[in-house]
Amino acid sequence: MNNQIGVNKGEQKRALRKITIISTFGGLLFGYDTGVINGALPFMARPDELNLTPVIEGLVTSSLLFGAAFGAVFGGRLSDRFGRRKMILNLALLFFFATIGCAISPTATVMIICRFLLGLAVGAASVMVPAFLAEMSPAENRGRMVTQNELMIVTGQLLAFTFNAILGNTIGQESANVWRWMLVIASLPAVLLWFGMRIVPESPRWLASKGKIGEALRVLQQIRQADKAESELKEIQDNLAQESNISQATFKDLNISWVRRILLIGIGIAIVQQITGVNSIMYYGTQILQESGFSTDAALIANIANGVISVLATFVGIWLLGKVGRRPMLIVGLIGTTIALTLIGVFSFVLNGSAILPIVVLSLTVTFLTFQQGAISPVTWLMLSEIFPLRLRGIGMGVTVFCLWITNFLVGFSFPILLNAVGLSTTFFIFAVFGIGAITFVFKCLPETKGKSLEQLEQYFRTYKSNKLKPAVNEQVENPNFYSKRFIY
Repeated sequence: MNNQIGVNKGEQKRALRKITIISTFGGLLFGYDTGVINGALPFMARPDELNLTPVIEGLVTSSLLFGAAFGAVFGGRLSDRFGRRKMILNLALLFFFATIGCAISPTATVMIICRFLLGLAVGAASVMVPAFLAEMSPAENRGRMVTQNELMIVTGQLLAFTFNAILGNTIGQESANVWRWMLVIASLPAVLLWFGMRIVPESPRWLASKGKIGEALRVLQQIRQADKAESELKEIQDNLAQESNISQATFKDLNISWVRRILLIGIGIAIVQQITGVNSIMYYGTQILQESGFSTDAALIANIANGVISVLATFVGIWLLGKVGRRPMLIVGLIGTTIALTLIGVFSFVLNGSAILPIVVLSLTVTFLTFQQGAISPVTWLMLSEIFPLRLRGIGMGVTVFCLWITNFLVGFSFPILLNAVGLSTTFFIFAVFGIGAITFVFKCLPETKGKSLEQLEQYFRTYKSNKLKPAVNEQVENPNFYSKRFIY
């Protein structure tokens, strides 16, 4: 074994910070490309532009989400085969060219096709970046590192809302073509992602899974302290030895009983995050505010509040992940969003036509996003990145995030149709009912994963059926024998 020492603590932090900042430009693109449609849609829908009906609006918005579903599935498999770093480099190119295509689209049909291609990149990034970060981070910092991607997603959405408001209230007064400028801005972070990933190392876990042990150790020695690199490599090798019977991961492997349980939990987490209706606000926030009584220009400006609170709440969520468990955070977040959705429905009905309704709706969407982005979304992406075993991480995340994006697609496509058919109040009552179902799922099915290495989590899921007794209340979760007993629910 190579006895070269690792880095000191300061060098480790700097190396991990560089990796996190560069790779999460994929999250920034994810956020900008999903959020920009919020302000661009009212302009491109005009008769002298793309002349969009409610159904076509739904297709323009959700075509990206439909593409993202397939990008998630195939992106995960491709990253398993060719490597996380190499595939993120390729994604940067797809982000760039699809963004340019959207910006110059002459018709709604071309826009839908280009948005679908852009969605392939968004979906693949939603799988690859969290998995890459989870595999690069030490166990004690995994929550903080992985949720940096969620911070970049909401930062991208905030930038989209801000540029939408600036452009819409300046050149939007003179030219409806302003939506093209809103869209093309996303090409810049795509360029930064491509150049940045060229100086980032490959995941040591992926390298070890391909038999490149020496390279894996060299990467670990760049991002771990001296006493950690070799011991972590040994843990990874031991884990790979246990998985030798599924060395070539396929969809059939997801039907192994203990893996199937992980998959169902992952799908449940993914659906829970989306059925809150969060992306009805992120994609159609401007229209929701218009529906409640704001003018288009005022709605564009007011919508920035949704982006600001998303970023601030994500900072709080990252801090909380280091303090409390994933499961209680998710439960509190879902209770908060369900109450906010219910109140939007109530006040939209009771105060319909009132001058105060726009302010009430804006206040409640901000409250909703505080719980969503401060608790639900960070926990979702973190848990999806950590529950799957190494050899199945790409394909497992691909399937679960496929389900997330399909649910997202259904929300994005149906929202303008529902809004047109049944109005703001009833639409949000429907999401509130879904929220109650989500709370029930988390209470009954979700395990706690905080404080465990990826290898320990795998061992827990492997031995779940034989773990019938709960640990004593005062037992420390750090106990190495903890996984010989049943995980706390």
